[in-house]
Amino acid sequence: MAIDGVEEKMMKEEVFDSTTASFLLKELKQSFASGKTRSYEWRVSQLKSILKFVNDHEQDVVDALRSDLSKPEFESVIYEVSMLKNSCKGALKKLKHWMVPEKAKTSMTTFPSSAEIVSEPLGVVLIISAWNYPFLLSLDPVVGAIAAGNAVVLKPSEIAPATSSLLAKLLSEYMDRSCIRVVEGAVAETSALLEQKWDKICYTGNGKVGRIVMQAAAKHLTPVLLELGGKSPVVVDSAVNLQVAVRRIIAGKWCCNNGQACISPDYIITTKDFAPKLVDTLKEELEKFYGKNPLQSKDLSRIVNLNHFARLSKLLDDEKVSGKIVLGGERNETELRIAPTLLLDVPRDSLIMSEEIFGPLLPIITVDKVEDSFDIISSGPKPLAAYLFTSNEKLKKQFVTTVSAGGVVVNDTTIHLAVDSLPFGGVGESGIGSYHGKFSFDAFSHKKAVVYRSFLGDAAIRYPPYTLGKLRLLKALMGGSIVRIIRALFGWS
Repeated sequence: MAIDGVEEKMMKEEVFDSTTASFLLKELKQSFASGKTRSYEWRVSQLKSILKFVNDHEQDVVDALRSDLSKPEFESVIYEVSMLKNSCKGALKKLKHWMVPEKAKTSMTTFPSSAEIVSEPLGVVLIISAWNYPFLLSLDPVVGAIAAGNAVVLKPSEIAPATSSLLAKLLSEYMDRSCIRVVEGAVAETSALLEQKWDKICYTGNGKVGRIVMQAAAKHLTPVLLELGGKSPVVVDSAVNLQVAVRRIIAGKWCCNNGQACISPDYIITTKDFAPKLVDTLKEELEKFYGKNPLQSKDLSRIVNLNHFARLSKLLDDEKVSGKIVLGGERNETELRIAPTLLLDVPRDSLIMSEEIFGPLLPIITVDKVEDSFDIISSGPKPLAAYLFTSNEKLKKQFVTTVSAGGVVVNDTTIHLAVDSLPFGGVGESGIGSYHGKFSFDAFSHKKAVVYRSFLGDAAIRYPPYTLGKLRLLKALMGGSIVRIIRALFGWS
């Protein structure tokens, strides 16, 4: 296989710096300028190539995720591989329809005319992905970017090195390398990429790095799609099927990468009276799922690295919460494992309530009445997701109306992620923009307004000399009132 300019430069210098990044961007801009990515055929071929390499290498993906996170095969296949396949299949099925210009109405002011909205690719986009779902969160935005007709640079997370390496290898083998590239590395490589002028940057991760990405993008007025996180609350009312509610909370918390997920439940709010029943049921179901010694369970992912293990341990060791543990708390630093942990009546000013947990710890806050939970949620930054369990229709409506979050689910957790007819994204500090399904296509497209006119119907009233009669008629036309237009035509005041 021939070595292109960027690879040759990297082999000589053994470093990916700003100069190398600039050269890579230049090559991709040239490919984009050729027009090849705009065609329906190219987009379809690349989406099919993603499907092919996923089908050909599914076990390799599972193995890489196990290496990076000890992720159970069930979670890898269902929540990463299968969801990506569905994303590709959905785009392939609907792409032709997405690409068709959308007809738009015109007004009497521009009569006779027609108008449409044309979706055009932005150009060359940079996608910086996260380590917790390193396969899905790398390639799902890529699907949208390709469907929209863009050239793409993907920067996988160095914290998931096995998956990053596999992505670099497979995309190089299966995809059109003149338009789609992978850059591996850490802070230095990411910084070099962020110095460049991209047509859009998509970043998935935490708010701290999100601010760095946004600051770098602002220098070039580059639009951003930021998928961040936050403290996603779960409000549990007493009017519920408690076993089902608890199982669904567990599924969203510990069955999703052991709590290392951006939409994972971050804390529970329930009433003082109902909390004992809730805790007892959580204990029972957690033991059914993970046994009496969950540190030995093969169905729980490990903590990604020692830094995150230390961060979570610090949250647990905080003197304000160390005595609040009602289940779990066991740790194995050597194997980077922390058991599912429940903490009851956690102070709101504790460290665990001041930052996103992103791990297997679940604090429970109690209130006098369930409606008090709305003020607690609203007092903090807007979360990426908010969950409510209740059979009370009035409470459901009040929750949806009152709580501002990226997404809301009633009587379940995290499942909105799998509904591609819904936008997935944050609000406020939990993110900017959204994607999934058609929203992915739109996220990487420019909606270009187009008006068509003939040479007929050229009205003299728009040209000088300006008269009172012309002004009256134009005001009537722009106002859209037939009566006023008739009055203006006849010169009636």
